[in-house]
Amino acid sequence: MTPSRSVATPVAAHAAPQAEAVGTAGPPPAAPRPPVPAPAVPEPLPAPTPLLRRMLKHPRLMHHNRLAALVLAANAVVLLRALPGGIATHTISHAVLANFALAILIRQQYVINLLFRIATAAPTSWPLRIRWTLAKVYHFGGLHVGGALSGTLWFIGLVTALTVRGAPADTLTVTYALVTLLVGIVSTALPRFRARFHDHFEKIHRFGGWAALALFWAHTLTALRDRQEPPATAPEVWVLALLTFSVALPWMRLRKVPVTLDRPSSHVAIARFDHGHTPFAGSSTAVSRRPLLEWHSFANVPTPGHSGFRLTISRAGDWTGAFIDDAPDHVWVKGITTAGVANIETLFTKVVYVATGSGIGPCLPHLLAAKVPARLVWATRSPRATYGDVLVDEILDAQPDALIWDTAEHGKPDMVRLAHAAHRDFGAEAVICISNKKLTWQVVHGLERLGIPAYGAIWDS
Repeated sequence: MTPSRSVATPVAAHAAPQAEAVGTAGPPPAAPRPPVPAPAVPEPLPAPTPLLRRMLKHPRLMHHNRLAALVLAANAVVLLRALPGGIATHTISHAVLANFALAILIRQQYVINLLFRIATAAPTSWPLRIRWTLAKVYHFGGLHVGGALSGTLWFIGLVTALTVRGAPADTLTVTYALVTLLVGIVSTALPRFRARFHDHFEKIHRFGGWAALALFWAHTLTALRDRQEPPATAPEVWVLALLTFSVALPWMRLRKVPVTLDRPSSHVAIARFDHGHTPFAGSSTAVSRRPLLEWHSFANVPTPGHSGFRLTISRAGDWTGAFIDDAPDHVWVKGITTAGVANIETLFTKVVYVATGSGIGPCLPHLLAAKVPARLVWATRSPRATYGDVLVDEILDAQPDALIWDTAEHGKPDMVRLAHAAHRDFGAEAVICISNKKLTWQVVHGLERLGIPAYGAIWDS
């Protein structure tokens, strides 16, 4: 067996040299690996961009929030233009349905993949400023938020109008039930609740969403009855049919598939799938052991020239811990593989990937595919002991110049400074960061304040 390679500077080797077996025939023992010098401290960061540009890069002004504000503003304009002449209840109903259609369809997996395909079709010959903005395509969740908020506000107005005008009792009953449900869904989707009670948020969003869709059907049909309008010719019915199909489509592809797990350590499992589907690099797959209760998405790691794919699952909570300790032989998957943030790499001539811990998983398929020249900066604890020699050597084969920082040996680095140095030395156009929420935002917004295009997940779902 070929001895494993040492990890690139500044990671220390973790495998001890083989002890010599006295009186045993065989090859001589491997020579001890040379000590790794202490890592150099990155140079100080340059001066930030002018104040106005820095303000536009503030997290509260990121494109996700701008898109949500744009949808709210568009609805406000519609309301102000309609107020002088009065608004009919069916007009308010159309506004409600239009906004919720936006909120639902923008989350559809086929729509997401289409958005990425359109945004990344721009050639690298286009000005960097344009490509910088196009690469923010993954902020599309702002349209979901804006549509859901606007639709709920319009529906509150509809409840008021129907109550004042004395709608039939059954119509009001459905309307009150639906507005209560919508307010509950929106309230539990607020960032603080979602972060603290994510499992509850997921269940409320799923089952509450299904119930809301059923109540929308009931509300629409009773409203059409009150207006004596045939359902077959009503646009609301066709829109609801489209939304119902959109919601049901991923579940129509629900199936149970075999999985095998390699556990290089108690912290990580490498899940291997080969059920006749090889996803594209940069996509993600949602897996579950209890399909109705919880789903978890992980980045697909296909190997060029091989069928199937891998998922890198690290211990980050009860579900992942149980997955690693009690390895299943089958899991559930649904829908189609969906494009992730790192797909925007093709908009740039060179990119730097910054990852911490298991964030290497979403980066690895792009490094293996090598569609765009890339440089890796990876900070993790004891990489060989945690992820195994096979995975680390695979990374080094794809990225021989990677900077792999062992936090057990050298402590936690300043990732903004490391990313900036790699961006400068490699001559990259952009940086893509895959890490936890706090560090991702620190790197992304820290670099954008310096005038460097930087991207990372925004945890908007």
